[in-house]
Amino acid sequence: MADHDEHPDILDEPTSVDDGFIDPEAVEDDTRDSSLSLFEGDDGELPLDVRQCLVGLIRTPLITRDRHPRAWETLVRNRRILRSRLNDLFLDLVMDAERGVAYKVQVRSEVPRRFPTLLRDTSYTREETVLMVHLRQRHLAESTGSGRVWVDRQECIDAVARYRPPSATDVYGDESRTRNAIENLRAMGILERTAEEDRLVISPVIETLLPIGRLKELLAWLQRQNDPTPDEPEPEPSLIDLTPDQAAAIEAARAAEAADDEDDLDADLPEEDRDE
Repeated sequence: MADHDEHPDILDEPTSVDDGFIDPEAVEDDTRDSSLSLFEGDDGELPLDVRQCLVGLIRTPLITRDRHPRAWETLVRNRRILRSRLNDLFLDLVMDAERGVAYKVQVRSEVPRRFPTLLRDTSYTREETVLMVHLRQRHLAESTGSGRVWVDRQECIDAVARYRPPSATDVYGDESRTRNAIENLRAMGILERTAEEDRLVISPVIETLLPIGRLKELLAWLQRQNDPTPDEPEPEPSLIDLTPDQAAAIEAARAAEAADDEDDLDADLPEEDRDE
């Protein structure tokens, strides 16, 4: 069962400037002024807080009620106009008011006409996918009412290891990638920090991001990936749309990680076996 109040409270995670949410008090213009103009030549029609919320929706994978309370309030009050502005960019708003999570998705054309795309699909790594499935299963089995579901880092590492195919022999590299996957999901708000370094909370947003039908699809995909004689490898599923900058940053981080793994392997080889 899920642990409750006897455990440490989740630490507050103040929103950074990079999230696109800037404290209105930091703006020199007097926001009490009835004018919506925020700079010379400003033809915008939205007040400051709504503009900030729109930028946050575009720049971040998720807005949640717990992590972004001010932006969430703005989103609830201005849902229609924010969805309209996203639609102008061929994006749409997905909002789960009950669980307090919202994110944007790329609109797909239902006719032969192709829409320009602001986002591009970025596949999760195998470790991230397996971890998402494990967290969803845990949350599904143990969440009761408002009870929190707690998970340890080592449990996450062990869960991913159970899905390691027989051909995977780089245990150290796999564990390193799993630790990175934990941090990536924590940065997105799917896992939340606590006062204990190795103890995390599974955010309820996992229910919105990974509904039961999608969970079953991913479980079937993982089982096929572990098939010792697959017909042909399948691409890893993509769950959340990212902006090109976000996708490029993730791909660069993964490339650097792969390079580090290769360097570690070379360091372990006898000198005569290394590439010249």
